[in-house]
Amino acid sequence: MDLLKREYNSLSYISGPLLFVEQARDLAYNAIVAIKDGAGRLRSGQVIEVSEEYAVIQVFEETGGLDLARTSVSLVESAARLGVSKEMLGRRFNGIGRPLDRLPAVIPEKRPIIAGKPINPVARRKPTEFIQTGISTIDIMNTLVRGQKLPIFSAPGFPANELAAQIARQATVPGEEAPFAVVFAAMGITQREVSYFIAEFEKTGALARSVLFLNKADDPTVERILTPRMALTAAEHLAFDHGYHVLVILTDMTNYCEALREVGASRGEIPGRRGYPGYMYTDLATIYERAGVITGSQGSVTQIPILSMPGGDRTHPIPDLTGYITEGQIQLSGELQRRGAFPPIDPLPSLSRLAHSAIGKGKTREDHKQVSDQLFAAYANGVDLRKLVAIIGEEALTENDQGYLTFAEAFEKNFIHQGQQNRGLDESLDLAWSLLSLLPESELKRISADHIGMYYGARLREFWSTPGQLHRGLHE
Repeated sequence: MDLLKREYNSLSYISGPLLFVEQARDLAYNAIVAIKDGAGRLRSGQVIEVSEEYAVIQVFEETGGLDLARTSVSLVESAARLGVSKEMLGRRFNGIGRPLDRLPAVIPEKRPIIAGKPINPVARRKPTEFIQTGISTIDIMNTLVRGQKLPIFSAPGFPANELAAQIARQATVPGEEAPFAVVFAAMGITQREVSYFIAEFEKTGALARSVLFLNKADDPTVERILTPRMALTAAEHLAFDHGYHVLVILTDMTNYCEALREVGASRGEIPGRRGYPGYMYTDLATIYERAGVITGSQGSVTQIPILSMPGGDRTHPIPDLTGYITEGQIQLSGELQRRGAFPPIDPLPSLSRLAHSAIGKGKTREDHKQVSDQLFAAYANGVDLRKLVAIIGEEALTENDQGYLTFAEAFEKNFIHQGQQNRGLDESLDLAWSLLSLLPESELKRISADHIGMYYGARLREFWSTPGQLHRGLHE
């Protein structure tokens, strides 16, 4: 490290990952420092607070063994930066951008500040291009749009990691000549999960177009706070300097927020809701708002943050604040998971607020929006009838009601449940028509007569032609 000559030796206090240095008014907020202990070993840290009395430094490594009398602090850089390059594709890094794959460090094309630069609102272009994930429930009913931020709301024990890996390997921008890349940032994950993600990316060949930032559960808490910003800095370089369409997957944002709370407690901050910092909304916004499409730029940054709702509570501060900042949510269902569905995405509480701007004629397929609306309506009706059956019994239902129950069952078994299959858009829409054809034509009130005449019944016959397709079990 190229350190400045001035050293600060007036360390007064250590609290968890925080180091308090007196009479260090020359240190600036966000500056990166080197910390040398009595044995000459170097550690790194970042200035997170400066006052007339002291500077507070987050230490990226462990603070154990630091002797206040024999430890010194030296300035390295005025702000946290990441050396970025197109050659980062196919590489694996830890949470603060150091290589994990035993390859040499990346030769940077530039070293931007990881805090990023705000996108001029006037320069933002409305997201209108479809991103195909290969997952029917997302592509048809809760469409992901290029430049959108669409979180996945999970809960402990749900297969969010498996879903993240599937999206990472399957996501594409159909019909676009611009290259597509995935930046994957994992925060606070176990070694088993690290091995799983690396194996999945390598096995499917997705690693060649991906950049991985992996912060493990036993890594320093402070490092977890930097990981999503490192990932987004790499994504912005690929998108706006090299013209890539970049999908950024951040998992698990709950671990990130827990790190914020831990560091805030170490600093003695007055806690907000459930002990989280009062500034958590603003902090999350500095991450989520780095998605978008910029006028005049060929590339784009799209975000899928994944968070585990503590106790499955959507009113918890983390999902609650995330919902205010982002443009919808994909919600996983414990009931669907117990019944063996994968991915267990519940379309009814899920929402993509930008979906209608990216689907339809000239974008996906002309019947897309109407099919999506009809699926929502029919499935909601079937779910409501299930609750009614629990009260009055199935014998009291009309023949039409029985049809909706049959549709809901087939919809879950064939449309929501798809395993690791990668479905194209046309395949998902044709499957939707095969299921809607189980209902009387008169019930398709959200679809035009032209589309009914073109698709109704035909796709059902095609689907039946493959033995065992319709009503196959969830566990198959």
